[in-house]
Amino acid sequence: MVTNSQSGVGQPLIRWLFLDLNSYFASVEQELRPELRNRPVAVVPVMADTTCAIAASYEAKAFGVRTGTQVGEAKRMCPGLVLVEARHELYVEYHNRIIEAVEKCVPISAVMSIDEMAASLMGREQPLMTALKLAREVKESIRTHAGSTLRCSVGLAPNRYLAKIASDMEKPDGLIALTPDILHASLSRLELRDLPGVGARMEKRLHSAGIRTMPELLALDRARMNDAWGGIGGEKLWHWLRGEDFNDPQLEHQKSISQSHVLSPELRTPDGSYAVAHKLLHKAAMRLRAAKLWTTHISVTIKFVVPKNEANKRHLSGIPQAAWSQGMSVIECQDSQTLVEAFTKLWNMRPKGSDYQKPFYVGVWLGNLVPDQLHTLSLFSSLETETRRTRLSSTMDTLNQKYGLNTLMPASMLLAKAAAPTRIAFTNIPDLF
Repeated sequence: MVTNSQSGVGQPLIRWLFLDLNSYFASVEQELRPELRNRPVAVVPVMADTTCAIAASYEAKAFGVRTGTQVGEAKRMCPGLVLVEARHELYVEYHNRIIEAVEKCVPISAVMSIDEMAASLMGREQPLMTALKLAREVKESIRTHAGSTLRCSVGLAPNRYLAKIASDMEKPDGLIALTPDILHASLSRLELRDLPGVGARMEKRLHSAGIRTMPELLALDRARMNDAWGGIGGEKLWHWLRGEDFNDPQLEHQKSISQSHVLSPELRTPDGSYAVAHKLLHKAAMRLRAAKLWTTHISVTIKFVVPKNEANKRHLSGIPQAAWSQGMSVIECQDSQTLVEAFTKLWNMRPKGSDYQKPFYVGVWLGNLVPDQLHTLSLFSSLETETRRTRLSSTMDTLNQKYGLNTLMPASMLLAKAAAPTRIAFTNIPDLF
């Protein structure tokens, strides 16, 4: 006889499973090197006290070491800290193993980053007890097929946004289900900054609207949420926080793409910084095309080393800096040629006085992104011209992805050939490079 519990009758329905790998880079290092297990570990881009940790094990987090903590400060906070130089190719390899392990249990619907993924649950997978069983199977599959010490936190909820919140509620190795009966009480205990999408700027905006706590945010109606949040995002959030799966596919694409790099000492010259920035632009353009997006805005940022008494800010590395940034609108495009033309105009606007001869950081940002299905042909260029430029860029992408990023490049990038290597941020999906 099948009981109601077994059949799922009367149980809350779970539509999304969200998986967040715990201290991912550090956990992979501890998996590969048993001597690091149960020890405080920080993964760093280079072995230098002036750089920052890009990941920390939970043993290091117990001492206050976090992603972004300067290495010198981390050593003071945690005297026994073990520093490990990042090995991004291995993190991508394990990322792929984890995807295979998860898909032995449930198909992955979306990979948000190297350490986050989500699965949309269907039919008989949705009753709460079945979803909980499935989540435990996912955890066990990762330990069996990817790495015996790898842990993840899983969130279950009626929509992906709430599932992401649930995955953050219990770490490491947590499993939380946010069902409608406990939803309001669970969310009320959170801080505003616990919500995905609420950073320092959004928190300040909410404070200015008189909203300082989650109960105050949850009490808003749709119109007031829109006003406080600023746009359609407020209405979506209103629905999501009530457990509704409110989606608008046209708004789900990536909104910007950026690439940045701290220059090595030998490239801290006008020519060296130009070559690296040019390379970053090409990497950003490759990502743009791979995501089937088009951009209408490009910005360039340069940070210069200046005397301490002239610095308006210090970089995370401790370097006294003066920053310059300039942007411009472009026709809706995704080809490298159009972007390089705009980039060159921006580069020529940079400050050139004696105080601006030591650039140490460059960054490129592509914004106002539009998905393929919403792309509009420019009134100022023909379909033939646009197609020719895009085809050339796509051909270069194919060759560079097959044989390596430096296979085919403009001569202006030669000085930066070995610079700006591919590194994985937690917000990146490691498919391209």
